[in-house]
Amino acid sequence: MTEPDEDKMPLTSHLEELRKRLVRSMIAVGITFLGCFAFKEGIFRIVARPLVEVMPQGSHMVYTGLPEAFFTYIKVSFYAGLFVASPFVLYQIWKFISPGLYPRERKFVAPFVATSTLLFVGGVCFGYFLVLPAAYRFFLEFSTDFLKPMLSMQEYLSLTLKLLLAFGIIFEIPVFLFFMTKIGLVTPRKLARMRRYAIVVCFVVAAIITPTPDAFTQCMMAIPMIILYEAGIVVSRLAMRRRDTDDRESS
Repeated sequence: MTEPDEDKMPLTSHLEELRKRLVRSMIAVGITFLGCFAFKEGIFRIVARPLVEVMPQGSHMVYTGLPEAFFTYIKVSFYAGLFVASPFVLYQIWKFISPGLYPRERKFVAPFVATSTLLFVGGVCFGYFLVLPAAYRFFLEFSTDFLKPMLSMQEYLSLTLKLLLAFGIIFEIPVFLFFMTKIGLVTPRKLARMRRYAIVVCFVVAAIITPTPDAFTQCMMAIPMIILYEAGIVVSRLAMRRRDTDDRESS
């Protein structure tokens, strides 16, 4: 079997290659950040849409400090720029780690990255279109003639980004289980036996992550997690078969 190319590279070459990939990635993120900052208000309106759609008529968002709006636009432009530049950044990561992989491992990187990206984007979209509007509608129901909400753009952005990131990560469950199976930490049979405990954990995690205490919103998070766990068991079986095949070929 051919050894990875990185064994032939000295440490200084690794560090130089890492520096080159980091510099290129930062330049790409910087360029996309500047481009997104030119459309900062439109991007923020897109991010704020789950709240705007459920706000009472005539309501508006506010900023409570002089620099708050500026730094909020900086933050939303940075994350938007990072999202736009992510394909290039992932390519730079791939170029850095590929010399250390065996040829049979390199062919799985592109499907792995593509699947991880699609699942993450799917989780973000699920939270953006389904969970956040229901959660924000719940919070706004506490508004009365005496009690009116003052919705800070900075607090909204911080909460929304945390929730969307959590949804994106949770949707990576099948990829995570595939990786755990490949390195031998779990097996499909073990995952199937742990199904009942996994269901309980899914509801507990959903109760922690979702910002509202109502059962409907928590089920909207827990049920997809359970489905993803079941999909992870199927993926784990595929990973186990592939690992057994690789072991037979190497023996």
